[in-house]
Amino acid sequence: MSDLLKDWQPAPAGHKHVVSVSLGNSKRNAREQFTLLGQPFILERLGTDGDSARAAELFRQLDGKVDAFGLGGADLYVIADRKRYVFNNVRKLVSNARVTPVLDGSGLKNTLERDAIAQLDPVLNWRSKRVLMVSAVDRFGMAEALAQHHADVVYGDLIFGLNIDRPIRTIGTLRTVAKLALPAITKLPQDWFYPTGEKQESSVEGKGTKYYAWADVIAGDTHYAKRYAPKNLLGKTILTQTITPADREWMKDRGVARLITTTPRMGSRNFATNVLEAMFVAMSGQRQALSEAQYLDYIRQVGFKPEINEL
Repeated sequence: MSDLLKDWQPAPAGHKHVVSVSLGNSKRNAREQFTLLGQPFILERLGTDGDSARAAELFRQLDGKVDAFGLGGADLYVIADRKRYVFNNVRKLVSNARVTPVLDGSGLKNTLERDAIAQLDPVLNWRSKRVLMVSAVDRFGMAEALAQHHADVVYGDLIFGLNIDRPIRTIGTLRTVAKLALPAITKLPQDWFYPTGEKQESSVEGKGTKYYAWADVIAGDTHYAKRYAPKNLLGKTILTQTITPADREWMKDRGVARLITTTPRMGSRNFATNVLEAMFVAMSGQRQALSEAQYLDYIRQVGFKPEINEL
């Protein structure tokens, strides 16, 4: 694996450099240069096509050479009902990063996405919407905010994550399921229930198809939403975060009427929460995740707002 960084270039002098090491498809790789609050940045994504050994080696080779790592295609931990659950195999995956902090986006999901739901209420009127949240335990802030705004929600964690056709209809039930299931689930390899590598490029219809038909809005992780989507999404709204030009074409082809991302485009794409969380940590100069108040302060400073695209 000595040639992993053969063509890799460090950031120019004066720039903060964020690299997201992802278990996802390398076709989605990107490198963008821009300035935020006066600080020049390089944001970069390096996909490993589901190869965890390759990802671990990238963390080792880049450790200390960049300002912050993002972790894509996997969660280091999830925050459910204010409790943190750590995925053991993912903790081992990032253990080669001894100097550079690793952020998986969990902290930003719990702040930015919760805030985005509130900002979108005047536009969407959540009380009038049926929402399929394909996976909620990894985006508990969004899940709670949808409940607080009285949307009619199906949380699809059992349906899509465990292949059990049992829709979760209340935030209270979701909390109970999270409390009971997450201690066991976090001991399993994450690719058992999250699409990585080539799985991100194909869709599989099954037990959950009927819930896509029922919903007005499909919310949550882009890969999860695409993985289980039917071919006909005519008139639907998709609320997500990580979007490439290819994702937009995929949605147009299936008839999606409206795409809403929780953050605006930066360069040619909307970067994942792990990249943005790493960006804020790099900007702060700290070597660890920030507090919720600090993330919200940065969100306000940079003016991040949901981006609505009529397709």
